[in-house]
Amino acid sequence: MKAVILAAGEGKRLRPFTDTMPKVMLPIANKPILAHVIDAVKDAGIHDIIVIVGYKKERIMEYFADNTESQLTLIEQSKQLGTAHALLKAKEAITKTKEDESFLVLAGDNYIDSESIAMMISSPETPSILIKKHKQLSKYGAVTIKDEHVEQLIEKPKKEISPFVSTGIYKFNASIFSTIEQQIQEGSYTLSDTIQLLIKQGIKIRTFQANLWLDAVYPWDLIELNETIIPSIPTMTNGIIEKNVTIKGPVFIGKNTRISSGTYIIGPVIIGENCEIGPYSCIFPSTSIGDNSIIKAFSYIENSILMEETRIGPQSTIYHSIISRGTTTGNHFSTFAGTAIIPTETHIHHLQQIGAMIGEDCTFQNGIIIDPGIIIGGDCTIRSMKHITKNIPSNTNVM
Repeated sequence: MKAVILAAGEGKRLRPFTDTMPKVMLPIANKPILAHVIDAVKDAGIHDIIVIVGYKKERIMEYFADNTESQLTLIEQSKQLGTAHALLKAKEAITKTKEDESFLVLAGDNYIDSESIAMMISSPETPSILIKKHKQLSKYGAVTIKDEHVEQLIEKPKKEISPFVSTGIYKFNASIFSTIEQQIQEGSYTLSDTIQLLIKQGIKIRTFQANLWLDAVYPWDLIELNETIIPSIPTMTNGIIEKNVTIKGPVFIGKNTRISSGTYIIGPVIIGENCEIGPYSCIFPSTSIGDNSIIKAFSYIENSILMEETRIGPQSTIYHSIISRGTTTGNHFSTFAGTAIIPTETHIHHLQQIGAMIGEDCTFQNGIIIDPGIIIGGDCTIRSMKHITKNIPSNTNVM
């Protein structure tokens, strides 16, 4: 069996992090979301994988250039017209062997466990769809069920018509391509419309309930995703651990990383390769620190994502925050977690425990405090002794 992973989209609602990389490459537990999806597919027994790429495809191609464990085929969708249009790009790769063989379709920007994939593979019923109970139907396609089959799929309903949403994970056979070609001629480009068309044609679509499925729609969703996945990391200390370091719980420390004296780490925590931590710093649960990062003395980090090549100055405090790669802070840098009201294009989000969300290659000088829920774009410079209470767009210099 083959699997097609759709990874061409941008992820505009995840800006500023997707200004410089596609959504599928955002790191969760120090690994791109797409890599987690590929691992789940492989663990379920599928090694012939087609990835549809588009927006900033070079980032994907570079990361997976040395992949040798699976047969990984990258196909470009030059214009991101929709998920059905993206799947159609895989037609030749799917049908060049057995046209009647079923295949899986997955989103490259959603976390899924291998057991849920294996459940779909083991069933002879095709087409089928993976669904999941979810409280926020308005963000997804709601699925109503009758006798374990899809009755309706309604995109972003305003009413609570069902407890289930579509995960965007399907099992089809090659006949789906003629259906997609038909709908594209009519100006429809999404797989949810494909499912609607199948229902109208009287084709039964089997449903399976996912065990673990998570989607990051907005920047703050990455914190929950990281918090959920990071406990599954293995415990391993490959680096240099100096005397008087305390490590409790599951902690992964990468090669050539130095944990300096007096540092206190409570897992689950993952620290990448070639990092310097401490001395006398505290790293608390659900924190991931990317490769080539430096955390200076007497700093405190909790439930946060620090991407690769971040530099955190001494006596800094970071709670429930996301700091993108290449960002540097001076001493006494603070992001505090708390309640925040964040408006987006369609919703007003009331968040209970959120820190700051900071884009790539920012520079913060000394003594900076950032309020809960603040989003700072990439390539910003913030001068010393500033209290940041409003969002800051990319390429801004705050004097």
